[in-house]
Formats: sequence, structure tokens, C-alpha cells
Amino acid sequence: MNTQHTVFIVDDNQDFRESLAWLLEGAGYRVKAFESAEDFLLGYRQESGCLLLDVRMTGMSGLALQQELIQRGEIIPVIMITGHGDVPVAVQAMKNQAVDFIEKPFEDTAMLELIQKTLDGVDEKFTQQREANATLACWNQLSRRELDVAKLVISGMANREIAEQLGISIKTVEIHRSRVMSKMQVKRLAELMDKVALIKPEI
Repeated sequence: MNTQHTVFIVDDNQDFRESLAWLLEGAGYRVKAFESAEDFLLGYRQESGCLLLDVRMTGMSGLALQQELIQRGEIIPVIMITGHGDVPVAVQAMKNQAVDFIEKPFEDTAMLELIQKTLDGVDEKFTQQREANATLACWNQLSRRELDVAKLVISGMANREIAEQLGISIKTVEIHRSRVMSKMQVKRLAELMDKVALIKPEI
């Protein structure tokens, strides 16, 4: 069974959407189906799984939704579903990081095999994204002065150098540095650097 993964379907054809949902639920997947890209954007919360996305829809197209997800930093793998004549669009979607595309009509086994292949290793990617989101939340809690100190610490400066750079006392640097470590939930500099590497802030 595949109940740990959610397969999202975005397609404005109700009959096709319901038929595909029935197929996937029968294979053990959790399924969440949406009739438009706009509805998906409103309802999506990061879940381990993949997105089956129709290329041509009323309103926002599948390609536009894919580009919006990229801009938002979402990592959900996308399988584009294309009709006859949409292959050039699907190729563009592949350039925009879609993992694959499948053309209507398709064999059920081909769809299930493609989904399973897409989901291999996806849990690790979502775990990394959740860790990055948590780290970013901690980073955003730092005060302006704590950010100044954190960036200089990460750049390799010693406390004395940081104090000279910022025009503050070494004791004040030590206090801010301690607060940075506490808010970032780390005890050692190496841990701080590993966490910051996840979010790549401007330093």
C-alpha cells in the first residue's frame, strides 16, 4: 500500500479526474483532486507525494501552475498529462523541471509505474524541505544585530574581529552570538553552518 504518499490531480475534466482518482485509490494512494490550478494553490499544503497536472485547463494553465510552484520554492514532483498535440508544451514543462509527461489516452499500468518511479526518494526531499522551512523560521527570528553577528560568525570571523567590524564590545558580541546559537537551536559553529547552508541567506 502507498498510503504514506498523496497524489494530487489537477484537471478540469470531471470524468477524467474521477476515473484517475478511482484508479489511484485502488492502488492504495491518498488522492486529492482539484478542478483548477487556482483551487490547487489554495488547498495545497506541503505533503509527500506528486502532482498529476493537465497541460490545458480553463483559467491558469498547467504550465503556468508549474512555474508558480517553482517561484514559491515548492519541490513537489510534477507529471504533466498531455492531450494530442500538446507534446511541445510538455517538452517545455520538462525544461521547467517536470519529472515526466504522459499522453492521453494512457494505459493504467503505465500511469501507476510512472507514479511509483516518481515517488522513489521523494520522502527525503520533503524531509529536507521541512528542515529548511524550520531553519528559515528560526533565522527570521533573529534581531537585526543578531543577524549581523551571525553572518560574520559564519564568514569565519573571531569575536574580536566582529567587535571591531560592528563597533561594539567583545562582551556584546558574545551575548549576541549566544542568542544566535539558542534561537537557531544549535550548540556548535559547525551545526550553525550546516543549518544555514540549507536556506542560503544573503551573507
